[in-house]
Amino acid sequence: MLTWLVFGVLIASVTGDENKDFYSFTVKDAQDQDFALEQFRGKVTLVVNVASYCGFTEKHYEALTKLDGILGHDGYFRVLAFPCNQFGEQEPGSMQEIVNFVVNTFHAEFPIFKKIDVVGENADKAFKNLY
Repeated sequence: MLTWLVFGVLIASVTGDENKDFYSFTVKDAQDQDFALEQFRGKVTLVVNVASYCGFTEKHYEALTKLDGILGHDGYFRVLAFPCNQFGEQEPGSMQEIVNFVVNTFHAEFPIFKKIDVVGENADKAFKNLY
């Protein structure tokens, strides 16, 4: 099962159809509040599709947390986690359950955004912009 549909290191992403780059989008955070990706412009960002019930969840979250801890302390690198339930329904929980799991189990400090679709007709525009 694919845990990460898109594993991208972004410095400057150029889009197709909307003539926007990734950083010009506003997405919803885990509390359903608007979150401007513009604050990451000029920084290295690792954008990942995550799931809590995948066979790779533990290793992936441990690696993401470690990477963010090592490289994120200076403000020039950030992991951006986008939960998705499209693949085998491996992210069925509420946003509160997802955030509690990731923070309490892996001590993640990187942003976790609202659960989205990453492919198909209803794919989030910012995420769709990556492919």
